[in-house]
Parts: sequence; structure tokens; C-alpha cells
Amino acid sequence: MTNMSASAGVAIEIGRMPILLRTGDPVFRRMLESRYQGFINRSATPRYSFDVELHEPVDGMEADDDVEVHLQHGRWQLRRGDFQAEWDPDSAHGWIRQSANPYAIDSVLRIVHTLILAKEGGFLMHAASAIRKDRAYLFAGVSGAGKTTISRLAPPDATLLTDEVSYVRRRGPVYQACGTPFAGELGKSGENLSAPLAAAFLLAKGPENRVDDIPATEAVRAVLRNVLFFAEDPELVKLVFQSACEFVARVPLRRLTFTPDQRVWEMIG
Repeated sequence: MTNMSASAGVAIEIGRMPILLRTGDPVFRRMLESRYQGFINRSATPRYSFDVELHEPVDGMEADDDVEVHLQHGRWQLRRGDFQAEWDPDSAHGWIRQSANPYAIDSVLRIVHTLILAKEGGFLMHAASAIRKDRAYLFAGVSGAGKTTISRLAPPDATLLTDEVSYVRRRGPVYQACGTPFAGELGKSGENLSAPLAAAFLLAKGPENRVDDIPATEAVRAVLRNVLFFAEDPELVKLVFQSACEFVARVPLRRLTFTPDQRVWEMIG
């Protein structure tokens, strides 16, 4: 792959994890700076770096093809119709060959962060999250469950971290929710902030606002259903399962049934 200087790089810091993307294409670099505005840290010392090379997509290969992620000779191999990447965690370096489609680099970053978090007790999750009164709240659910709706209903004193993909990391016994640039229907990045998680909610739409307890086994299944993880690796799959169990043991997880009414936030925090 092309050897690019650090001066051509953009350091994107998500979840306090700076990753340097080097590119020799000034148009692509400007796209990165615009797309990840608020998550670029020019003074950070990157933990990992990637050289990015642009190419035209191959006929018949589409962005919605299945993602393939596997470990080969100590290096992670990532592939989809619009990108191919390799990452060596030991050398902290990798390369990405992708189309100019910005969704390709979004996907690579998500995959890399899931691999990093799996070994640190955290995960990415299909969930909205917000900070209110210095505490974070997470709202998990599949598409249509109400993540964007609960985000739109947030009161003025709540800071939105994301309406689509939440970044959950562990610091000792404490779980934190961090903002991400991965936007859902709201079409805008969350704030690049973090706070300790006070509670997590499994969203359901209904005729009234109500909070119900969830048995621990059901709570673990609900977390696993909403965790983003792509690697075909038994060791990391086991770690993710353990992380889900420990998360449920330390963070209250309840079912939140709600109507599209701002008063639901009176039940949250």
C-alpha cells in the first residue's frame, strides 16, 4: 500500500480512542474533516493508524453486501463490497482500500472499534444515548423501536450523544456512554462527550408511558440482540457475551414503553 506521511492524516477520536486516517487525496481528506467535525483531535497521539487508498468499486460489489471480518495470521481482514481492509493490532497499523463512499469509512471505523472494545469490556450498541445532569442514559432497540423519537423528545437540558449507535466503554466498575458521529434519522452527529451510565432502557412503543423491570436473563439477551459485532472469532464472541452479562449486573436495564410525548423524560432522569 502507499506510504503516506502523518501530515496527510486526520485523527478521528471516538470514545477517547484516536485513530489516524492517512490519505493522499485532498478531496477525501476534506470530506473526513467535514463528516467527523467535532470528533477530530489534531493534538492527539493516535493509538492506531490506517493508510486509505481510494478505488472505483468492482462491478457487482455493493455497499450492502455482507461484511466479512476474520483474523488471519494475527491480522484482521475486513471486507465488504465497497471496501477491503487489513489491520495488525500489534503494530497498531493497517490499510483500507475503499470507494469514495463515506459510508465505507464509517463501517470500517465501527468494525475496528468493536474489535478494540471487545477486549476492554465494552461494545457498540444499536441505541440512542444522552447525558442529563452529568449522568448518561441509553435507549436500545432495533430499527423502528423509537431511538430517534426518544432523542427528539429530549428536554433542553439533555445532551444527545447519538440517536443510532452508542459507544459503551468500561472504566473499572463504571460504564460510560460516549458520543459518536454515527447518525441515524436525525442526520447529525452526537456531542463528543461522555458520562457514567445511570441506566439503560429497552424501548417499546405503546399507549402509555411505563417503566417495567426485566429479568436478568432477558436483559442479557436484549443487550446481545442490540450489540454490533461482526467478527467470526470464538474468543471475542465469548468476551462480548461476558461483557453483556457484566453490563447487566452493573447497569440497571428496564423496559421503557412510551408514547411520543415529552413527559416520558420525567420517568427517565
